Amino acid sequence: MRHRKDHRKLSRTASHRRALLRNLVTALFEHERIATTVEKAKEARRLAERLITFGKQGDVAARRHVDTFITRPEVTRKLFATIAPWYAERQGGYTRVIRIGRRLGDAGETAYLELVKTDAQKEAARQARIAAAEAKERALKGDKPEKKPKAEAAPAGEAERPKRGRKKEGGPDAPAPSKKAPRRSVTTG
Repeated sequence: MRHRKDHRKLSRTASHRRALLRNLVTALFEHERIATTVEKAKEARRLAERLITFGKQGDVAARRHVDTFITRPEVTRKLFATIAPWYAERQGGYTRVIRIGRRLGDAGETAYLELVKTDAQKEAARQARIAAAEAKERALKGDKPEKKPKAEAAPAGEAERPKRGRKKEGGPDAPAPSKKAPRRSVTTG
């Protein structure tokens, strides 16, 4: 019996479990949605919600506490500057677990762990995705920005500067190409 045992061990040592959960929570804050197993998602959710609560506090002590757990400083900045203000009026329930089925390899039950967003945030994200898709489509079609006209030719008497980089083959300064014998494979039998 597991009386008063408050967390899942996830079949790992304590240090491996902590490293796994740190990476999951960091990825959640960075990407705002991750796919993992249901058990890992439920464990990461506990920690992510606590860290968001620290982010809502916003003081130096809270930032230092979060820094000890999150692995990348830019993700910590995102948590305090972007994610925590989303939940200023919310008293918990910052994440959700959505089951998505079983994995093909080992039939492990998988789920999305994602941050809960308001309708306005979802609409803004949708508009950003649409704008990015349209920009990509324009780039693929060939609608390139107009090219700037080339500068006028250099005055007579001034030679062009040679371009940096590799010399073109066959030029006056290029050495004659070397003729090496093709490599032959040796088979023993």
